[in-house]
Amino acid sequence: MNIIKKAEPKKWLPMLIVAALLLAVLLSVSQFLSERSENENHILLQRAVQRAAVECYALEGFYPTSLAYLEEHYGVAIEESAFFVDYQYVAANLMPDITVLPRS
Repeated sequence: MNIIKKAEPKKWLPMLIVAALLLAVLLSVSQFLSERSENENHILLQRAVQRAAVECYALEGFYPTSLAYLEEHYGVAIEESAFFVDYQYVAANLMPDITVLPRS
């Protein structure tokens, strides 16, 4: 005789639905956290470039003419695969126009 009973599909269906819902919630939360992290990195980079430009003005008496100057002398690190930084020099005594955009 076969003592092992086969599980009825009706008993497994609620567990499968709960597992699918949990997976959907997990993926949704993961996506949300990823987007939030990307937004925070965007804001941090914008502030870092602006802060370095102001620091240069305070220490050297002029705003740098290029982003490369900030990278070389003030340690600004830009992940170019993730962000595009537009640095528009105006004049030695005027804050440059700095725009940071995500590449994705």
